[in-house]
Formats: sequence, C-alpha cells, structure tokens
Amino acid sequence: MTDIDEPSLAFGQWLMTQKDRSDLVGQLAAGAAVDRRFPRTGDPEAVRKHLSAMQAEGDMFAAVDDAESDWLSA
Repeated sequence: MTDIDEPSLAFGQWLMTQKDRSDLVGQLAAGAAVDRRFPRTGDPEAVRKHLSAMQAEGDMFAAVDDAESDWLSA
C-alpha cells in the first residue's frame, strides 16, 4: 500500500491562489474570488456541486478537472 501525501491547502483555497493564470483555471479562480458562497475549504467535488448549483458553463467543469490535476501534483 502506498501513502499519498495530501496537498497542504484545501482545493478551494489552492484554487484561489491561481487567479492570475491566463487559462480557464484562472477564470474559475477569479470567479471564485468574488463569489461569497464559493466553498473555499472544499474539495473538488464540493466545487463541482457549487458550480452545478450556480448553473455554470461546461468549460468551468473542465477547469475544475484541470485544476484538480494541478492541485494533486503540487
């Protein structure tokens, strides 16, 4: 069995640090920064659930997928 280190920041918190990126992850992060209901301490599933509730565009769900990969490799 292999131990996988958990990232030091919650996904929502990490995502907020990505707002200066010029890709979809950056757009998602910029939107999250001004969204008072964004799950800042949430995991990727919490963010997807929030986006669903907000009826976000499909590109934002793809951005969560990309961000999750980056977060896990950080």
